Amino acid sequence: MRNCLTSVITAMLLATSGAALADTVSAPSAASQPALPGTAQNAMASLKLPSAGWAHTNGGKGGRIIRVTTLAVDGPGSLKAALEAKGPRIVVFEVGGQIDLGEQTLDVKEPYLTIAGQTAPSPGVTLIRGKGFAIHTHDVIVQHIRIRTGDSGHAKASGWSTDGIRTEDGAYDVIIDHCSLYWATNKIAAVSGSRFKGATPQDWRNSTSHRVTLSNDIVAEALSRSSHWKIEHSKGALIHDNTTGVLIYQNLFAHDYERSPLFKGGVHGAIVNNLIYDPGQRAVHYNLIAEEWGDHPYQVGMMSAVGNVLRAGMSTPPDLAFLEIGGDGDLDYYGHDNIAVDKIGRPLPMTGSYTTTSARIIPQDKPPVWPEGLQTLPAADVQRAVLANVGARPWDRDYDDARLVADVAEGRGWIIDSETDVHGNLPEKPTHRDFKPAEWNLDDMTPKSPVTLDNSDKSTTLMVPEQR
Repeated sequence: MRNCLTSVITAMLLATSGAALADTVSAPSAASQPALPGTAQNAMASLKLPSAGWAHTNGGKGGRIIRVTTLAVDGPGSLKAALEAKGPRIVVFEVGGQIDLGEQTLDVKEPYLTIAGQTAPSPGVTLIRGKGFAIHTHDVIVQHIRIRTGDSGHAKASGWSTDGIRTEDGAYDVIIDHCSLYWATNKIAAVSGSRFKGATPQDWRNSTSHRVTLSNDIVAEALSRSSHWKIEHSKGALIHDNTTGVLIYQNLFAHDYERSPLFKGGVHGAIVNNLIYDPGQRAVHYNLIAEEWGDHPYQVGMMSAVGNVLRAGMSTPPDLAFLEIGGDGDLDYYGHDNIAVDKIGRPLPMTGSYTTTSARIIPQDKPPVWPEGLQTLPAADVQRAVLANVGARPWDRDYDDARLVADVAEGRGWIIDSETDVHGNLPEKPTHRDFKPAEWNLDDMTPKSPVTLDNSDKSTTLMVPEQR
């Protein structure tokens, strides 16, 4: 039986919906009344893609519907088979539970794709024990999927390297929205590709990933002293050299040692309304690494950071700055309405440096890059908005998403070395429900009624005390 979405889902969904956007960067205005957490309005808001950004795509709109009917990693009815199909397509799910990737990578090489994890029966779909999810093409939308890779029992420093989700090979017009990404041994999220392919800097930008949006995602608990050959490798989001048109919007970064996010040399992008909790050595940072650029002419990075919140936690050193620069290249930087505080609310520095080169953060009077029409929340509203709306299926959070959001709200938790430090992937009983196209608006994969969204298996981690 489905539970009514108008009931209270969990006590940790604090106050507001990420869909209630208020003032733009250029003309602040009063915020509209936010949707309350645990309501149908809040659940429906979590299905809407960002209204602005450099990525302009309809994904698989107008294409055929492909049903995922098995949790097997491959074969007929599998997610892998749906990804490998050709032509515009909308992938929906008639199964819920875990897809064990068996140390494989899921690759997307065919364009015009929408993956609609919101269609799955509760508890939704989680990809576990793989090497990640790689997008090599264009016009791809991924929504409401959980990816939890992990060390899978591999020994420390053994070389086992896993990602969460990444773009490669000049991928463009990609939106990764409302996904829950955890426990990578290499990096949780990446916008990447061939950074020096071609004769000119514009060729480089066209040949690597561009016009990519990461929105409303959880990027959390990257594994620190784990199986990666470098030993310490708790890394959140890597935005690789010369990628452009990258929007990092209303995400939750939690318990990642570095890269919340990292922009490398020549990146052009915006970091807007994100909540960063308990970073380790660095939070937001920029680094053009001379050894990697060789004799290629350095490109100036461009970063617009607006309305973000950084809160220190148990893993955060006392001398952290919101934005730090390393390496050799300069960064054109616009920062506005960002908050950075230590564990008891005292201000932290907004900028810092971990290089002794001449690399500079060059303050700008206006954003050097900004997606037309993008609206922002005031930073004071970001924590409530993000915690209410972030991650896969916020109307139907599983144990780990509920645990993480509660810990962020209460200032708990720390950087971990293995998924087993927080119990690992708990077994889930597979579920099934037929997908009924008549119940959905196929143009944008929103349900015609909120009761279509299944939350019958939602986590009870944070039930009210008398029901625990």
